[in-house]
Amino acid sequence: MAQAYMTESGNGGSEPEPSGSRFRRRLDDLRRDPGIWRRGWVLAAIAVLLCLVMVLHAELPNDVGNLGSLTETFLPWLGLAIPLLVAGAVFRKSATALLAVLLTTAVWLNLFGGLVTDKSGTGGNLVVATHNVDADNPDPRGTAESVARSGADVLALTELKGSVVPVYEKALAGTYKYHSVEGTVGLWSKYPLSASAPVDIRMGWTRAMRATVATPQGPVAAFVAHLPSVRVKLNAGFTANQRDNSADALGAALAAEPLKQVVLLGDLNGTMNDRALSEVTSQMRSTQGAAGDGFGFSWPAQFPMARIDQIMVRGARPEASWTLPRTGSDHLPVAARLTVKP
Repeated sequence: MAQAYMTESGNGGSEPEPSGSRFRRRLDDLRRDPGIWRRGWVLAAIAVLLCLVMVLHAELPNDVGNLGSLTETFLPWLGLAIPLLVAGAVFRKSATALLAVLLTTAVWLNLFGGLVTDKSGTGGNLVVATHNVDADNPDPRGTAESVARSGADVLALTELKGSVVPVYEKALAGTYKYHSVEGTVGLWSKYPLSASAPVDIRMGWTRAMRATVATPQGPVAAFVAHLPSVRVKLNAGFTANQRDNSADALGAALAAEPLKQVVLLGDLNGTMNDRALSEVTSQMRSTQGAAGDGFGFSWPAQFPMARIDQIMVRGARPEASWTLPRTGSDHLPVAARLTVKP
């Protein structure tokens, strides 16, 4: 009996240590580790640099290769470095690096956290959509039929090749009674269009237009624009001067618009963060930023990395904004539901 009792006592003494105790012991070990604040300074410096780029991106110079605009185009993607930095800080057991990464995370969430969630609502009385159809699109008819199924009341198409315009006109005729094409951009509508005219964006040929849409709630000024493309070149950086000049001209046209309710649709070859589009973005509201589901990246279609296809409004209220299924184009179509006031 005594032997049995001693055996039970021995088993009880070898029971596993509670997980809470192990965690406290590890925490105490880290607190007593004199190197916890001395390790990881390189990781901390990288995190702080990343933080400064996000906070001060507007101060990055555009004089050399339009570095500022290039950074602002892909600014949200800087967040991909955060998990790597966290892993590095944990591996190095560095409190210094971890605090720096937490600061960077807070800055990223402050800038882009609101875009991660779904802010879309259920209201709205006007659905609009825009699509850069790609001049070399191998399936223009299929593309037209796809965007027509979006339910848009007003549809803008950009990068229209003249020889293919009749294909789009025929494919969209059953859904849209009214349409107008100016140069390489066009507007299709279920409601009457009037005062359609080109908008000069200093390119030498027509890549922007304006028309009045007679919605049931009243007239809405609809602008369609396709700003010049930008290129990233090793010897010249982010070449965007022509795009920037056209954006200024488009901004001036928008500022001169007399109607109170305005919608801008098109491929602006720039994001809302890009300072070069400030003449436009300062007076218009992004539907994706106000009521979008996620980031709404639209380009390139096979792996979207930036939202350069924009829907912006003034006077109307965004209720929802989303991307549409991929077509034969290298861009994704984007759509939005708006509330237009009488």
